Amino acid sequence: MNPDFRRLFVGNSVSLLGSSVTTVALPLSAVVYLHASPFQMGLLGVATLAPHLVFGLPAGVWVDRLPYRRILVAADIAQALLVGAVPVLAWLGVLSLWQLYVIVLLAGVANLFENVTAQSFTPHLVPREELLSANSTLMASNATVNTTGSAVGSALVTVFAAPFALAVDAVSFAVAGFFKARISTPGPPPRPGSRHLVAEVGAGLRAVFTQPTVRVVIVAAALGALAGQMQNVVLVLFLVQGLKLPSGLVGLAITVVGVAAVLSAVAAAPISRRLGSGPAFILGMLISAVAGPVLALAGGPLPVVLIVVALAQILRGVGPSLYGVNQQTLRQTLVPAELLSRVNATWRFLVYGLQPIGALLGGALGSVDLRLTLVVSSAVMLLGVAVAAFSPLRRRTRATG
Repeated sequence: MNPDFRRLFVGNSVSLLGSSVTTVALPLSAVVYLHASPFQMGLLGVATLAPHLVFGLPAGVWVDRLPYRRILVAADIAQALLVGAVPVLAWLGVLSLWQLYVIVLLAGVANLFENVTAQSFTPHLVPREELLSANSTLMASNATVNTTGSAVGSALVTVFAAPFALAVDAVSFAVAGFFKARISTPGPPPRPGSRHLVAEVGAGLRAVFTQPTVRVVIVAAALGALAGQMQNVVLVLFLVQGLKLPSGLVGLAITVVGVAAVLSAVAAAPISRRLGSGPAFILGMLISAVAGPVLALAGGPLPVVLIVVALAQILRGVGPSLYGVNQQTLRQTLVPAELLSRVNATWRFLVYGLQPIGALLGGALGSVDLRLTLVVSSAVMLLGVAVAAFSPLRRRTRATG
C-alpha cells in the first residue's frame, strides 16, 4: 500500500469511527437532552443534507483551486472544533437546538469538501491499475467502521450523557487531521481562479452527461439512492410493526447488513476483475434491488421469518458494496483529472439531493402499506439496473480505458 494512501486510509477510518458514534449520540442529544419534537428532528435532518444541495455543485470548482492536502486537514480541524463545541456547550449548560442546527450545517459543509477532495485525491496517490483495490479497501473500512461504530456509540451514550459522547468524534477528527497532514503528495497544482463559477460548474455537468459510461453510472446510482432511502425509512417500522420482531432481533438484523457489506467490499476487487467493472456494477445493483421483494415475502413462523429477513439483509449489504466500489473506480478512471473534482461534486449533489425525496416518498407510501413500499422502491432500483444493463456499461470489462 502506498504510504500516502495508507495515511489517507487511516485518517478516513479514524474519523469515520468517530462519526459513527455521532450518528447515535447526536440525535439522542437532540431528543433526550434537548427534548426535540419530530418537526425539530426533521429540521436537524434537513441541516445535515442541506450542504450537499446548496454547495454540492460549486464544491468541485472550489476544491480545484486549493491544494488537496490542505483542504483535507482544514476540513478535519473544522469538524473537530465544531463537533467538540457540543460537549463544551453542554458542560456549560447553554446547549440549545439552534446551536446544533448551526454546528450540523457547518460540519456538513466541511464533510462535503473533505469527501469530494478525498475521492479526487486517491487517483494521485495510487497507480491507475490499483484504483479498484484501493477503493475496495476504503469501502471495506467504511463498512467495518459503520458496523462497529454504532455499537461503540451506544455504549458511550450509556456511560456518558449523549452530548459528551461527541467528544470522541472531535478527537477522531483531530487524529485524522494529523495523519492527513503527513501525506507528502500535495496533489495536482491548484487551478487559477475564475469568476465564471457557473461556466465551471457547467463543465462538470457536461463531463458527467456527455461521457456515456459516467452518465449511466451516475443516473443508475442516483436511482439506487432514491430507492434505497425509500426503503431505509420503513425498514425498522416493517421489522417491528409488520413482523413483530423484538428490539434485540431488529438490532441483529441491522448488524447482518454491516457484516455482509464488509465481506462484499473485501471481495469486490476480485469479483470485478473476473466479471468486469460494468457487469459487476450491474450485478451489485441487481442484488440490492432483489432485497426489497425478498424482505416483503417474510411471514409465517418465527424461524421462517428470521431466515427470510437474514437473506434480505445479506442482499442489502452485499449489493451496495459491490456497485459502490465500481462506480467510484469508473469515475476516477474515465474522467479527466482536471474535471474529476467537479464530477465527484455533481455525483454527491445528485445522490444526496435525491435522498430527501426518497425519504418523503417512502414515508408517504409506508403510511399506506409497508410491504408495498418495499416492492415499489425495489422497482425504482430495478429501473436503475435497466439503465445500466441496456447500455455499453454491460460490456465494459475494465474500469480503465
